[in-house]
This record gives sequence, C-alpha cells and structure tokens, in this order.
Amino acid sequence: MRDVTDADFDDVVLKSDKPVLVDFWAEWCGPCRMVAPVLEAISAEHGDKIEIVKLNIDQNPETATKYGVMSIPLMNVYVAGEVAQSIVGAKPRAALERDLANFLGQ
Repeated sequence: MRDVTDADFDDVVLKSDKPVLVDFWAEWCGPCRMVAPVLEAISAEHGDKIEIVKLNIDQNPETATKYGVMSIPLMNVYVAGEVAQSIVGAKPRAALERDLANFLGQ
C-alpha cells in the first residue's frame, strides 16, 4: 500500500485504470490502525484487481474536505474518478471482502 497526498491524489486515484480504495486515516485513530493490516492483506491478495492507498487526513486536509470526510476510518472506492462505494468504520477482513466483492471479482 502506498500513501497518497493532496498533490498526487488526482493522478494516483482519479486517473487510475482500475478501482482504487482510499483509506482515509490519521495517526491518532485506533480503529484506523486496526484496519490497516486487513487492508494490507487484501492489497497483497487482490492487488491485480484493486489498488489500495492511504491518505492521512491531518496531513492532507484539502482532499479530506473535498470528499466530506467526517469520521474515520473511511474507505472510498473510486472508479473512473468517481466514488463508487464508501465503507465507514473498521471491519474484519471477511466483512471488508464482502463489501468489496464487486471490485474483487468474487
């Protein structure tokens, strides 16, 4: 998983040829730290179908504000530059994979 910033969000996320899950997170967010290894595992297994990136909302307030991020963890899936799905809150891997089934080809 790679980090994205306000500066490269458009190029990395909105212009991507495949779906991109953006994990909006912050250092102080306990549930964000809980979901990070789950996203790492999904990325390792399904990286050919969906790219997973992280955006620290404290360091990149412009993008967080643009997409109305009010609570974290928030995971938005972007397809062709648009939000195709939003997932709020930390979930176990099985639940996240169910939520992402359309993008993982399951």
